[in-house]
Amino acid sequence: MLEPASYDDLPGWREDALDDVLGALRASCRALRFQPAWRDACAAADPIDPENAEALRRYLEANFVPHRVANPDGATQGLVTGYYEPLLRGSRDRRGSYRFPLYAPPDDLLAIDLAAVNPDLKNMRLRGRLDGRRVVPYFSRAEIERGVAPVAGKEIAWVDDAIEAFFLQIQGSGRIQLESGELLRIGYADQNGHPYQSVGRYLIERGELKPNEASMDGIKAWARANPSRVDEMLNANPSYVFFRELPARGSGSEPAADGPGFTTGGPGFTTGGPVGALGVPLTPRRSIAVDPRHIPLGAPVFLSTTWPNSEAPLARLMLAQDTGGAIRGPVRADFFWGFGAEAGILAGRMRQQGKMWVLLPRGYPLPTR
Repeated sequence: MLEPASYDDLPGWREDALDDVLGALRASCRALRFQPAWRDACAAADPIDPENAEALRRYLEANFVPHRVANPDGATQGLVTGYYEPLLRGSRDRRGSYRFPLYAPPDDLLAIDLAAVNPDLKNMRLRGRLDGRRVVPYFSRAEIERGVAPVAGKEIAWVDDAIEAFFLQIQGSGRIQLESGELLRIGYADQNGHPYQSVGRYLIERGELKPNEASMDGIKAWARANPSRVDEMLNANPSYVFFRELPARGSGSEPAADGPGFTTGGPGFTTGGPVGALGVPLTPRRSIAVDPRHIPLGAPVFLSTTWPNSEAPLARLMLAQDTGGAIRGPVRADFFWGFGAEAGILAGRMRQQGKMWVLLPRGYPLPTR
């Protein structure tokens, strides 16, 4: 539900320095500028000086109308989580401690675009496999790990930590420091079609962790303390992500696939972060994943939340450039923190409440209720 608002309604709007916003906005415009609703607003961004924050603010206020985002029940607050691009250790071959595979999509995985059947089902896909003449659900995480799925020969790399491999699937893209010295970059390619189930919630429900302990760090600590039960925990989430190897930074990109992980890395990288569902590189601390059924991909979104594990205000203009399987509902966002250990700490601790306003070009056709 979107309701027209005023820039005066956006808490902290004038305090945001808007650093990196213009670059992120121009990235969105590379994907949107040929759509009639976005053409004029995107063209007007071309002459803006990236060092002039006030000129950028005037441009935004002149070309975009903020709309308050609300859930179906009228609530304007929702969950804001975080994600990042991790670094793992790995090898091209299985050897020594490198025994946990990262797979490319298996040949028998089917992806059925429901929009081709019913336009109302845009952004919806089914995954499955053929069983005789029937399409049946694809194998679950537990079945894939047991070797039931035909994934032999689809290994992109082997890493040395099952938990890190699991969280890489949640993040959707990352880098692998190979023992040869090569740095391998991988991104989301596809998913087995099973819905994501939170392992943190699984541990909470069984009394293994308290709610305030179910962060990424808390889950990793539980796994280190309970090595014999790691598979049990991981298999509580039947979703499984498959990857693709990405070209080195600066080699260009292609349009990204849709993605049900926390982030949907596309098949290439340019400057900046991994490529998101919009098909453009993500900008650390300026890109978010949203539910595209409610927030148009590429749109600026003003986010009012708090810093991870804190009550300190965090109010920033973001760009909706990614999607995720756990990102469902209008007031729901996943905040991209960037690459590396510090980004991972912030992402792992972020589970805040927040409000959102989407900025749409003047004259943008809003959906009828």
